[in-house]
Amino acid sequence: MTWLITGGAGYIGAHVTRAMLKAGERVVLLDDFSSGVAERLRRIEDENGAGGEAGNGSAGGNLTLVRGSVLDRALLDRTLTEHGVDGVVHLAAKKQVGESVEEPLLYYRENVHGLTVLLEACVAADVHRFVLSSSAAVYGMPDVDLVTEDTPCVPMNPYGETKLTGEWLVRATARAHGIDTACLRYFNVAGAAHPELSDTGVFNIVPMFFDALTRGQAPRIFGDDYATPDGTCVRDYIHVEDLAEAHVAAARRLDGPLPDGTGGDLTVNIGTGKGVSVREMADLVAEVTGKREPAAEVHPRRAGDPARVVASAELAAKELGWTARHDVRAMVASAWEGWLLRHPEAE
Repeated sequence: MTWLITGGAGYIGAHVTRAMLKAGERVVLLDDFSSGVAERLRRIEDENGAGGEAGNGSAGGNLTLVRGSVLDRALLDRTLTEHGVDGVVHLAAKKQVGESVEEPLLYYRENVHGLTVLLEACVAADVHRFVLSSSAAVYGMPDVDLVTEDTPCVPMNPYGETKLTGEWLVRATARAHGIDTACLRYFNVAGAAHPELSDTGVFNIVPMFFDALTRGQAPRIFGDDYATPDGTCVRDYIHVEDLAEAHVAAARRLDGPLPDGTGGDLTVNIGTGKGVSVREMADLVAEVTGKREPAAEVHPRRAGDPARVVASAELAAKELGWTARHDVRAMVASAWEGWLLRHPEAE
């Protein structure tokens, strides 16, 4: 099969592209490189025996790159038709919570309107498989021990709103046009399959801790008076390589009719089902990096931080036959290798 992967040069997108190629799928990668990194594609091409500078229309074995945006309907029409695309994995989106609060119109345009244009193109091209990158941000501040797919969705920021709206849009389009769909709600993503594929941003807890230690500053812990074992917030961390494998599992799940003759209409959490506290993560980062000084400092709580957000991963195991394989140490260690590649001064 041929899969269009939007945002395939991004941190998560590159790992999904790599996993799909390893699974023997043909991939058409669409990215406007507003945040995607060409170095990641070179690594993937090298693994697949291609190599060379990635350029518009370049192909390496089963990988073809198309430079452009999901907002460009004409480009989407050409891409879906010319490459005989059978299914779409949609990852291209804005994803910073703080930025979404400051620029909600940008987030709704990119995340909702962009998805609308892409779905219109899929309907026109008769594409009947669609995997959506969603987020645990759709749940907001769930007051439960484990977050199941039935936990009420009450997003607290425009980013989470756009992800939930995207799920609604995908399901409605699927019902109207006979598309099999899977909406994957990611929890906290970390790690890297290779240093070249690592996260280049400093927005999530692991790179934020790396950044502070590299600058000789104390990592910050926001609040230590929550109702958790050590008083700090607890989260579910998923290795990006495991997350990528979940996309392969979802794609395979949508490849043809199910045993009961029905199509796919899935919404599943992608997490480990295990909670790690911010304090535990700070200690692990110090251990892996060897940088125990300066020690993490506690600051006042941030508004809107729930005490605990941990996934129930039972439905993913049941419906996709997928479970996470990597532990938190592997996430931190692989992320640190990627950080050192881009920040050799941190050694």
